[in-house]
Amino acid sequence: MSLYALARPLLRAITPEQAHGLAIAAMRRGLAPRYAGRDNPVLNTRLWGMDFPNPIGLAAGFDKNAEVVDAVLDLGFGFVEAGTVTPRPQPGNPKPRLFRLEEDEAVINRFGFNSEGLAPFVERLSARRKAGRGGIVGANVGKNKESTDAIADYVAGVSATAGLADYLVCNISSPNTPGLRSLQAREEMAGLLRAVLETRNSLQPEACARPPLLVKVAPDLDDAGLNDVAAVALETGVDGVIMGNTTLSRPDSLKSAHKGETGGLSGKPLMALSTERLAALYRLLDGRLPLIGVGGVASGADAYAKIRAGASLVQLYSAMVYHGPDLVMRIKSELAALLKADGFTHVRDAVGVDAR
Repeated sequence: MSLYALARPLLRAITPEQAHGLAIAAMRRGLAPRYAGRDNPVLNTRLWGMDFPNPIGLAAGFDKNAEVVDAVLDLGFGFVEAGTVTPRPQPGNPKPRLFRLEEDEAVINRFGFNSEGLAPFVERLSARRKAGRGGIVGANVGKNKESTDAIADYVAGVSATAGLADYLVCNISSPNTPGLRSLQAREEMAGLLRAVLETRNSLQPEACARPPLLVKVAPDLDDAGLNDVAAVALETGVDGVIMGNTTLSRPDSLKSAHKGETGGLSGKPLMALSTERLAALYRLLDGRLPLIGVGGVASGADAYAKIRAGASLVQLYSAMVYHGPDLVMRIKSELAALLKADGFTHVRDAVGVDAR
């Protein structure tokens, strides 16, 4: 029996947010498992000039303040995304704001970008960079709740983290910051992306490599919204899109007493919606931009479905609440077996085969 299985009854006896805090504290103290060894070569992939040992990453939201990036990588992830970080510290929404939907293997959160702000986030990324730490790390940036100039907040986030992260993400799809999702509208998104790309492109090459910049959009976008995302992504020259974030929808299948809580739903019930929207976006882009698929991944088969729907990389988070850190190694093993069974020698060869 794993350490997580032994600890889970204790974790269920405290609030979900307290459990999350304990997990971060344990990882800071080196108490998380470490998995050594090379990944199966079929899982290796190259994107944006970077070699990913495997396509399975940890989504933003777990390590909001970049406290345990290296401990997360040690779990076997191919990459990790820290954040969402806001320029200035903010407490987020009142507690309780995180709910387990046990019967549904789902989570609802309404955190509202609780963040320590850019200063400690940048300090931690800078320290690991100076120490020569390896691994692919993304920085996910957002806006402060009270900001009247959203673009300025995203520009500040990109400017501060561009020299310290391997890729950057503008999160414009959280449902828990008032007005944030309006930035997904065509004109607003175009203005935002042009501004942050100009900031990224203004960096001197000798001072900092220009990391790829992605935008994270919601699985709740309808076809017209997806059309706008695809058009703006291609017009502005953004480097990729993450589909998606949590959903405001509530499937009829939900059983938990918490299903009516306000906030974004993630976990198993999100898999079908997020994968369908991923495939639709892949078809609109005609494979011209890399996509990261996130939402509902809890097995190798789930990850494989995202890849076949158009994802070059896959992220997860909520499933670890129910399956623990060993899940990463299991997903990689299952995914490698599925790829080989279908005759693929590289994961990239399977990208989008069901969506073409």
